Amino acid sequence: MSLKKKYHYSILAGLVIILGLTGLFFPWGSRDEAQLDCNIAEEGTRFLGIRVDTLTMVEGRLSSGTTLSVLFSQYDVSNALIDKTISVSKDIFDPRRFKAGQPYYAFFTDDSLSKLRYLMYGRNTTDFVVFDVTDTVAVYVRQKPIKTIRRTAEGVILVSLWNNIRKNGHNPALCYRIADLYAWQIDFFGIQEGDYYKVIYDELVVDDSVSLDIGRIHGAVFNHNHRPFYAIPFEQDSVTEYYDEKGQNLRKAFLKAPLRFSRISSRFTNSRRHPILRISRPHHGVDYAAPAGTPVVSIGHGTVIAAGYKRGGGNYVKIRHNSNYSTTYMHLSRFATGIRKGAKVEQGQRIGYVGSTGLSTGPHLDFRVYRNGQPIDPLRMESPPVNTLNPASKTAFNAVRDSLIESLSALPLHKQS
Repeated sequence: MSLKKKYHYSILAGLVIILGLTGLFFPWGSRDEAQLDCNIAEEGTRFLGIRVDTLTMVEGRLSSGTTLSVLFSQYDVSNALIDKTISVSKDIFDPRRFKAGQPYYAFFTDDSLSKLRYLMYGRNTTDFVVFDVTDTVAVYVRQKPIKTIRRTAEGVILVSLWNNIRKNGHNPALCYRIADLYAWQIDFFGIQEGDYYKVIYDELVVDDSVSLDIGRIHGAVFNHNHRPFYAIPFEQDSVTEYYDEKGQNLRKAFLKAPLRFSRISSRFTNSRRHPILRISRPHHGVDYAAPAGTPVVSIGHGTVIAAGYKRGGGNYVKIRHNSNYSTTYMHLSRFATGIRKGAKVEQGQRIGYVGSTGLSTGPHLDFRVYRNGQPIDPLRMESPPVNTLNPASKTAFNAVRDSLIESLSALPLHKQS
């Protein structure tokens, strides 16, 4: 277990103040490491709310097999105090869940005795478990402050939305948020080179640079097949939903696709040569090629009317959504928990996983839609909006829409090389 750094905080506090006055930047660690938040205040230097300007800190990372007992013993903590700390921590954090490679910070009295006062274990990027052995043994969790930063992203699609987001250095979670936002309008298996997007959003960060997640989407436009699809947030009846530029709710009765990010390998047709049977026959569905195990979701609310196995379709689920529409999902590797005949499902609920059961040459989902018992092309199905804009809100909505479209139009659009 290597020790990396040792600081005396009486010196450190003075250095930070001097460097701050001279306008210099004070680097400490890398952006990829979990760093402690240090605030200089009149009452002294604080790390995660604990005053440490009279203490000395040792920083390290846990090696494989390190336990709380081993760590405490290294710093001359008595067995009685170790046992008491483990006992106190049982309702807060199980020390047996220490993970190799995670950071820890030990704080000692800045004197000849150099007694351990605090041990902080970095459970993840934001949460630290504090083992406080000052006067009374205590164990608690402290969290680094999370900041919300307004950001913008834009790009012209060359290969995929995922590639664009990654190449531009944005949090990959933004890709999923955009896909979820347009889940009812755009089939992301069919986006093309030259499509483009612009989005205004919040990013949740720690240490001013480490991205945790994507917060609220303040507005977006996705130009697909030379048609702009706007996402305009608007609050109505204390609920914020997203609308297009005409005031139509983006949320529809049915999702555009039952799984994320793959490719269409076969489309709806009345005559297709079967890859195994070697005969031509109708294929009244859409095949989505995807890795085995990819989650499959229901495109709408409904009731499972069949879940089982048949020779051609393998493991399959059939869902009745209303008196007119039903859907079938075939060649699943397995069913999701709770999926059985009679089960109620929600829109977007996981019902199974992509597989290659039945007559299949490789992992894919055969997805079929029926209207009044007759198969229809899932890619051409029109879905009505769930909630509409109240006419009394039209003027307020138009003001929000015009302002947002102006902001999105002002964002420069750069094509990646």
